[in-house]
Amino acid sequence: MTDTLAVDVTGAMVEDAGPYRSELSLNRRLLIFGLLLLNEFFYGWAWNTVDVLRPFFRQDLHLSLVQAGSAYSAQGAGALTGAILMGQFADRFGRRNALTIVIAGYALMLIAGVLVGSYPALLAQRVLLGFFAGAEFPVAVGIYVALFHDRTRGKLAGMLSASFSCSIILLGVALGRFGQRDWHSLLWIGGVPPLALAVLVFLIVPNQIDPAPEGGRGRLPVRELFHPALRRQTLLLALMTGLNFFGYQAFSGWFTTYITGPRGLSPAIAGDLLAWQFAGNIAGSFLWGWLSDRLGRRFNALGLLIAAAAIVVFLLSPSNLVWLRLVGFVYGGTICSSVIWGPWMAELYPVHLRSTAASIFNWGRIISFFAPLITAAVAERFGMRASMLLASVSFSLAGVIWLLQRETLQRLRRTPTMAR
Repeated sequence: MTDTLAVDVTGAMVEDAGPYRSELSLNRRLLIFGLLLLNEFFYGWAWNTVDVLRPFFRQDLHLSLVQAGSAYSAQGAGALTGAILMGQFADRFGRRNALTIVIAGYALMLIAGVLVGSYPALLAQRVLLGFFAGAEFPVAVGIYVALFHDRTRGKLAGMLSASFSCSIILLGVALGRFGQRDWHSLLWIGGVPPLALAVLVFLIVPNQIDPAPEGGRGRLPVRELFHPALRRQTLLLALMTGLNFFGYQAFSGWFTTYITGPRGLSPAIAGDLLAWQFAGNIAGSFLWGWLSDRLGRRFNALGLLIAAAAIVVFLLSPSNLVWLRLVGFVYGGTICSSVIWGPWMAELYPVHLRSTAASIFNWGRIISFFAPLITAAVAERFGMRASMLLASVSFSLAGVIWLLQRETLQRLRRTPTMAR
């Protein structure tokens, strides 16, 4: 294992599962990716019900604002646990098996929301839903990174991100149509189709996608991420993702409160500005995915730096709706530059650790747990604008850390002088 790590850390070419990839026809690989797109959509639907349906389960269960908001914290804690555990499961026992369990798991846990009748039951349901939903990202990354060349992975990641954003839009549309009559129907709509999808994944996706590592698989893959040759990289990546999550919570988490409070604008305008951010997010997902395949993974760090600047401009600008829409569109279209993080993290580590490595993305949630407390304290003392400016600092630091990491796009990497 030590030799494998040493070669990878120096930047030497690693066999990209070519023999395994070439055994599958292009049509088969495209079909598998189509299943991943559907999975991303229904995963996005399941995940975002915690926010979109919050007013309804708050009313039904007679919850306070703090109790209703804690459902997201419970889901986030489950996501962190699921990403770590199921990412390792995928690396040890097969990505198809892991993805099948993940899809069936979040589908059943979403449907279980129909049975929730108390606050403790809500927290338990959201922890379990988060466990499976949080595992979706590292497992899916491990599959499509193995099946497609590195010069297409960014575009694929962009398509998956756009599918996630579309699920939020359609969930909102469905809420307007069915929510007032019976909001539980949205749980069934989002939960039943993935059960069929899990069966298709099991039948179509091969379980052995990557070649087995020399010397076999370790008992605990996550320990290999802290091998002396990789420890610094792993810790910096975890810090980077944490700063990203913190920045998002510091700005986007308080956005509607800020617009309707200190800015004094109407909820309708707040919704309009959010729509422009999501439009930018969908467009940016495709753009940054394409750029990462053309100019390298580290180039996308520019997106976080632009987002940091856009936040400052937004907060200091006058309340001109056209201007706020434009700046919001830029913000939404640049924070998604991190769309490449899944494939990039998988590329930074040995082949057999792909899903475990991609789970680092969710480790940053540990830092984001403290974002509401820190930003609320700053807002009370210095004002909400000051607390939201912390997002600019956070995104800037994340972008700098990103620039300090290795490039993995093969045509941009320096050819190693040592022989393989």
